[in-house]
Amino acid sequence: MTDLRLDGISKSFDGVTALRDVSLDVDDGEFFTLVGPSGCGKTTTLRAIAGFESPDEGEVRFGGREMTGVPPEDRDVGIVFQNYALFSHMTVGENVGYGLRFREPPGGQSKAARVADLLELVDLPGFEDRAPGELSGGQRQRVALARALAPGPDVLLLDEPMSALDARLRQTLRTQVKAIQSELGITTVYVTHDQEEALAVSDRVAVMNDGRVEQVGRPEDVYRRPDTRFVAEFLGENNVFAGETDDGAVRVGGASFHLGLDAPDGREVVFCVRPEHLVRDANRNAFEANVETVEFLGESFRVHLDWRGRDVTLRMAERPEAERLLVGFDPEDAHVVSGSRQEREVIDGASDSTSEPS
Repeated sequence: MTDLRLDGISKSFDGVTALRDVSLDVDDGEFFTLVGPSGCGKTTTLRAIAGFESPDEGEVRFGGREMTGVPPEDRDVGIVFQNYALFSHMTVGENVGYGLRFREPPGGQSKAARVADLLELVDLPGFEDRAPGELSGGQRQRVALARALAPGPDVLLLDEPMSALDARLRQTLRTQVKAIQSELGITTVYVTHDQEEALAVSDRVAVMNDGRVEQVGRPEDVYRRPDTRFVAEFLGENNVFAGETDDGAVRVGGASFHLGLDAPDGREVVFCVRPEHLVRDANRNAFEANVETVEFLGESFRVHLDWRGRDVTLRMAERPEAERLLVGFDPEDAHVVSGSRQEREVIDGASDSTSEPS
C-alpha cells in the first residue's frame, strides 16, 4: 500500500481554471473523500491522481515517488467509474479478471482463484458465468469494484460510484464498499457530491469549491466546525447569520446574540447554528419567528421559520402547533466561520482568550 500527496496542483482547460493550487495528503490505508458541488474540481483532481490529466503546475506523488509523466497503466491504481464500464460481451468472471491479462495476481494466486476470492469479497460468489446484463445496478457496481481490485493496486479511485443507484441501495452499497476497503487496508480516494455519503464513509473529507480545497478534516470536525461559510452551508443543513460585534455581542438585524467573543466592536462576524441545536422556549440567544412550512421526515420535523425576512430552519421531535415560535441556542452550539484567513485568525484568537459565556 502507499500514501499519496498532491502539491500545488493547478489545471486549466481552454482558459477555464479547473484546479487552483490544490494540495492534499492522503495517508496509507485511508478512505479519503473529495466532496463538493458539480464543477468544483473533484473529478479533475481524481483524474490527475490517475494520470488521465497532466497538471499545468504542481506534483502528484505516490509514496514519495513523483508521478509526472508516468502513464495511467503504470501508476498501480484501480478505478471504479460512475457508469461501471463493464464489458457487455464478457462474463462477470472475465470482467473481473480483465486486469490480470497484464499483471499476475498478487500473492502467487492463480487467476481463477483471484477472481473467485474477489467475487466472494463483494458478495457475488458463483456469478462468474453470468452476463453483466443479467445483473442489477448494485451487482454491476460490485463487479466493477472487484475488477478494479483484481491486480492488487496500491491506490483505489472511486468516481461517483453510487450516483446511478436509488437511495436505499446507495446506503447499502456504501457500507459494503467501506467494509471492503477497511478489510483490505487499501488507500482510497472517493469522489461524490453527496454530503451524507461523504460524512458516512470517510476517514477524512476534503470539501472543494471553485477548484480549491476549502477544508480538510474528519467528517465530524468539518461538520461541527466548518472553516468557511461555503463549508457551513454546503455540508448538511445550517443556519448562517452575519452581523457585527457590539459591546461583547454580535448584532444581527437589530437583535443581539452572545457567543462568548471578545472581539473589538465593529468586527464583522459570520456564525452558524445547526437546526438540531436550535431549541424552543430558550432563555439564551432567543428570538421569535413565524412558522412558514413544516416537513415530516419520519424521525423528526423540519420547520422552516421566517425571522425578520431571514430563513431559519429548526428540527423538532413533534409538529409545532403555534404559528409563531420562541427559539434560541446555547453559545457553545454556535460556530464562527469566516470568509478570509485574517478574519478567522482574529476570531479564533478572541475565542481562545474568552471565558465561559454567562
